[in-house]
Amino acid sequence: MGRYLIRVATGAWLFSGSHNRVQLWLVGVLGEAELELQLRPTRGQEEEFEHEVPEDLGPLQFVKLRKHHSLVDNAWFCDRITVQGPGACLEAAFPCYRWVQGEGVLSLPEGTARLAGDNAQDMFQKHREKELKERRQTYCWATWKEGLPLTIAAGCENDLPLNMRFHEGKKLDFEWSLKTRAMEMVLKRVYTLLSSWKHLEDFDQIFWGQKSTLAEKVHQCWQDDELFGYQFLNGANPMLLRRSTCLPSRLVLPLGMEELQAQLEKELQNSSLFEADFILLDGIPANVIRGEKQYLAAPLVMLKMEPSGKLLPMVIQIQPPNPSFPTPPLFLPSDPPLAWLLAKSWVRNSDFQLHQLQYHLLNTHLVAEVVAVATMRCLPELHPVFKLLIPHTRYTMEINTRARTQLISDGGIFDKGVSTGGGGHMQLLRRAMAHLTYCSLCPPDDLADRGLLGLPSALYAQDALRLWEIIARWVRVGAEKWRGIGERGGFGVSSGFPVSFQSQNQLCHFLTMCVFTCTAQHGAINQGQLDWYAWVPNAPCTMRMPPPTTKEDVTMATVMGSLPDVQQACLQMTITWHLGRRQPDMVPLGHHKEKYFSSDKAKAVLNQFQTDLEDLEREITARNEQLDLPYEYLKPSHIENSVTI
Repeated sequence: MGRYLIRVATGAWLFSGSHNRVQLWLVGVLGEAELELQLRPTRGQEEEFEHEVPEDLGPLQFVKLRKHHSLVDNAWFCDRITVQGPGACLEAAFPCYRWVQGEGVLSLPEGTARLAGDNAQDMFQKHREKELKERRQTYCWATWKEGLPLTIAAGCENDLPLNMRFHEGKKLDFEWSLKTRAMEMVLKRVYTLLSSWKHLEDFDQIFWGQKSTLAEKVHQCWQDDELFGYQFLNGANPMLLRRSTCLPSRLVLPLGMEELQAQLEKELQNSSLFEADFILLDGIPANVIRGEKQYLAAPLVMLKMEPSGKLLPMVIQIQPPNPSFPTPPLFLPSDPPLAWLLAKSWVRNSDFQLHQLQYHLLNTHLVAEVVAVATMRCLPELHPVFKLLIPHTRYTMEINTRARTQLISDGGIFDKGVSTGGGGHMQLLRRAMAHLTYCSLCPPDDLADRGLLGLPSALYAQDALRLWEIIARWVRVGAEKWRGIGERGGFGVSSGFPVSFQSQNQLCHFLTMCVFTCTAQHGAINQGQLDWYAWVPNAPCTMRMPPPTTKEDVTMATVMGSLPDVQQACLQMTITWHLGRRQPDMVPLGHHKEKYFSSDKAKAVLNQFQTDLEDLEREITARNEQLDLPYEYLKPSHIENSVTI
């Protein structure tokens, strides 16, 4: 018996409050008490009540609530409920962070993380079993495309569970932003209707509107070999470059190129030879846009690392050898300037395709969705790993569902403006899936495999390793005594993804991969679109003429006839800005407001995680002040806490 102080917090999102009456019960080890409250939750408010309970409830286990409605079911977003018991009782927290709708009774367990027990009479165990049964009916797997990871079963965003939907403010911003940029695209098209499209400078006609400082730098220097090489280390896609251990077999050197071969072998001996091989694109069918055939290539680039840290291209092979063309031409920096520029443009177009489909969509978005769905299906809210992972799944199911219905769907953005659209993008995704391994998602393993450890100019690699270490220290709080994954989401054993864990270190490694992929890796891959893709010639979304087979015949008409036309270029600028910009409701890594953990130990670990991130932020800021091109994509304050865009 005694007086209880109850605080009920409502979310700050638009329409989080409710006009419906909410009924509450306190459930303790010794009994249960209904609270005679007339609660009508108000958006962004924490409402406080005192209530006298005549019987002794003992330690509190649950708060139960029911929302009543007469005519309209006005959903309520409940953040959390806290209860201060009589006497010296500690305050008990009951996390919710979900929408409450309908008239069913919702039970919120006390927030201390708990693992499953053997006691059939354990009320928490019964709650856990009931919760997972309901979740598995709500969150179902679907095969979106054969050969790709499983997804949430939802034909469109309206089919998603309400708690996985964008909040109203996010939805309004997302849709209004897209409409605004679409209008800008129309204005650019009108502006260029009577203008020529024959020179590279003509792209300036559409290079206005919102753009970043780095995008301006790219605009000025995109033809420089130094900037071309830099992008393989620290650009939008730093995932393809690797140190050469031998000369690639596809690099057929024709007679007369003995000097080049000697240079390549010298760099190879000095461990300063690097390569970027786009062979995954070989044989992928190209799109047809508005009746015009588009073109794809599968280039190979050989680069050398100078003592200064500059990475410079040495030779480009645009297409691999084939029976009808056993010795394809090799393009060199000493070639006629337009021929060399066009060869680099083919490389940048190929990088656009692999970046968007393999390293962005598949390796971050779709992997993050598997993590999100498996978390909801396999882990009850009391589980420490659920509490660890759930903040990193925010909005992921909806942004991916929108991508499947608007971006890569039949008639979607890829079909309208990208050279892999029209079906080639699906073939490429399946190939990329066949090459996806567990190690490729873990920077310590991936960077070691690619020979990029210890390179002073590899800023992505440096920052990724530091973040991996910080995340790994943090996840240990959620890893105690847990051994199973539950569901694999379509990833095969042959790709190295674990089925079970034999040690605490293996488990922590897996959880670190999950959090890193959903946060830092997506940040590194997504943010660069805004900087490196705004000036379209630097990363053309499509090519409209076949790759050159000779060097002397390349003219400005060849270059402009190959690069995207004005409509395709406007579409690229619109979409990459829309998807690459900082989100207004962005939550930085480790700074989610939801308090899923309630123990002092867990709170201390989260505080240390935030401190470690702040220290890294200061280190990166100090380093960047010494650089001509600051690398900021893995600054903790720039990394979103989940895949939301």
